[in-house]
Amino acid sequence: MTQKNPNENQLNHRALLAIILASYLMIVLDISIVVTALPKIQDSLGLSASALSWMQNAYTLSFGGLLLLGARAGDILGRKRMFMLGLTLFTLSSLIIGLAPNAALLLAARAVQGIGAAILAPSTLALLTANFAEGPERTRAVAWYGSVAGIGASLGLVLGGVLADMLSWRVGFYINVPIGLVLWLAARRHLPESPRQPGQFDLAGALSSTLGMTALVYGIVHSASAGWSDLETLFSTGIGIVLLAFLVFHEGRAAQAIMPLRLFAQRERASAYAARVLFLGAMMGFWFFTTQYLQGVMGFNPFQAGLAFLPMTVVNFAVAVMVPRLTRRFGNPRLLATGLSLSLLGMVWLSQVSAESSYLLGVALPMALIGMGQGGTLSPLTSSGVAGVSPRDAGAASGLVNVAHQLGGSLGLGVLVVVFAAAAPHSLDARADLAYQVGAALMVGCGLLLLALLIVLFFIVRKPRTAMDLHHV
Repeated sequence: MTQKNPNENQLNHRALLAIILASYLMIVLDISIVVTALPKIQDSLGLSASALSWMQNAYTLSFGGLLLLGARAGDILGRKRMFMLGLTLFTLSSLIIGLAPNAALLLAARAVQGIGAAILAPSTLALLTANFAEGPERTRAVAWYGSVAGIGASLGLVLGGVLADMLSWRVGFYINVPIGLVLWLAARRHLPESPRQPGQFDLAGALSSTLGMTALVYGIVHSASAGWSDLETLFSTGIGIVLLAFLVFHEGRAAQAIMPLRLFAQRERASAYAARVLFLGAMMGFWFFTTQYLQGVMGFNPFQAGLAFLPMTVVNFAVAVMVPRLTRRFGNPRLLATGLSLSLLGMVWLSQVSAESSYLLGVALPMALIGMGQGGTLSPLTSSGVAGVSPRDAGAASGLVNVAHQLGGSLGLGVLVVVFAAAAPHSLDARADLAYQVGAALMVGCGLLLLALLIVLFFIVRKPRTAMDLHHV
């Protein structure tokens, strides 16, 4: 029996990691790349304000609602197969979005793109978890994976503004096509196929998770425009909560659960999911409202607003590439707590903006702190979210990490938009009013970060040990 050369194994692992990171970067970029380009998209297609909001919501709803189903499909049908299917859907829909002559086709393609992302995202992390042994090797791989989440979101804001002003907003989607094609060919050659798990789909779990998360995300998103007292908001949110409660009840009894409850038995993993929801809620609010402040108060155009995020993007990248070394020196829990603390300090500073704030002191410096914190937070959160996971649960755990990421952003933005609207002081100075509203929303984002930090300090840094925690699940 021929043994592989260690150098060949190392090369295969590098190719595998490069494919995983590049595909995940595409997913994350397409969440934020539209934010600074939204005014250009609105002018190009003549969209109303409500139709424009669905440019993001169509992607969010289909992505968040189908994540657990996409993760389970990878376990049963094979992760390589589902990776390539998700990549195909994502790439083709990106082309259609770029070519779309009207709002109807644009939004339909955006929803299909979300479906592709829901299949692709859990497959990426599951392939990483299954092919990199727990220890230094996986720590490095997960550090890069987690870094992509933060860097991609920040880079998307920069690229969206630059491309929309200098070329066209459509270019932001066209670039996915050649990248997606190269990744598809590389995946066909280099990705190993995971062994299929025998069994059937958990139909009740799949339906309740998909419909429950879709209804919950829709209710949260709808609240941004209609408010929390609106009947449609209340009905959709209520249905979502009921269906997700049924999901938890059902999964405790299902023979082949789509979301095995044993994944929550270890405190570190459960706490990482909760902290990720809170952290992403705050970060999504930061990206959304800071963009409004830069363009609405400081008078930046999309190109300038995109470049204004560079202090965060550059610092984020610099810290992210140091995460493996920092983890070895300080440990994952301490690095996570430090990252959250820096993010909180930066957000508190940024929340003090006013109509008279300067870019350097009021925005750029707190942004650099937030970027430093984000660079040191997402990788450790990802590592804790898949800590001790067995190969059979790699897909489900990866799905939960992405569910926490996606739903956290949607939930946080929905809550902060309501705060933003309620804070309107209705003075005669529109710029001062907008600055005040942005500051109020960001201050509530500080509260989300504080809760995330407390969870990490009490349940991951201190890590109380229970009988369940003594065993890897």
